[in-house]
Amino acid sequence: MHTLLAEIDKQFDRLSLDQQLLLIEQLAHLLRERNRKSWEASIDAAAADPEIQAELRQIEREFAGTEMDGLELDGATL
Repeated sequence: MHTLLAEIDKQFDRLSLDQQLLLIEQLAHLLRERNRKSWEASIDAAAADPEIQAELRQIEREFAGTEMDGLELDGATL
């Protein structure tokens, strides 16, 4: 086991059960937040990608004629 991990494991064992649970909860929160930020960065990068933007414009053009399918203008069916 890596030296740092071994030291963390040793120190973790010195904590009370409540402290261990709190630490695990804090680490889980930190990991979820980092994952969320990474996901958002990926989405932002995809949205800014010229190839993806061109593909979305092409899809919009292909389906432009069907936008009102199934909709009535009087508002009864939307």
